[in-house]
Order: sequence, then structure tokens, then C-alpha cells
Amino acid sequence: MITEPGPDKVLTSGPIELIEAIKSKVLISVKAHGSNTVVIAGHYDCAGNPVSKEEHCEEIKKSIKVIQSWNIPIIVGVWVNEQWKIEIVDGIE
Repeated sequence: MITEPGPDKVLTSGPIELIEAIKSKVLISVKAHGSNTVVIAGHYDCAGNPVSKEEHCEEIKKSIKVIQSWNIPIIVGVWVNEQWKIEIVDGIE
């Protein structure tokens, strides 16, 4: 598991140093540990990226495109709602 406050915002808006740090950690997980799925998640009441659900979902979709450029096989975007239930935002195989 790799965590970052507001990862959807970071992956879509930078700073580039944080994007590269996340990329490095993801690639270690994939190459060294055989991870084959990346989930990018946004959640209700996010302090790291305090925007609407709609804005999170758009950023999650854009984040998927960023992660896809790293040649990751499966990427899924999710939203964790007010009841802490997962809603699928998007996925690319």
C-alpha cells in the first residue's frame, strides 16, 4: 500500500517531485513484489484535497491516465463515500 494525502490531486497537478516519488514506489511494488493492480482512491471528507466528489472523480479519471503511462497492467479508480463504501469511478485494463 502506498499512501499520499490527496493522491488524485497530486497525480494531476504535481508537484513533479511528488509524482515521481509515487511513481517510484508504484514501480517498486509492481516490479519487486509482483503487484498487478493499482487502485487510485479518493474519499469523502479528504483533508489533503478538500474538493467535491465530482472534482475528485474527475481527478481520479485523470490520475488513471497518468498511471497508465507507467505501463501498469490494471488500474482502478474508486471513490469511498460517506458510508465508507467503495464506488467504482473508472478502470482501464
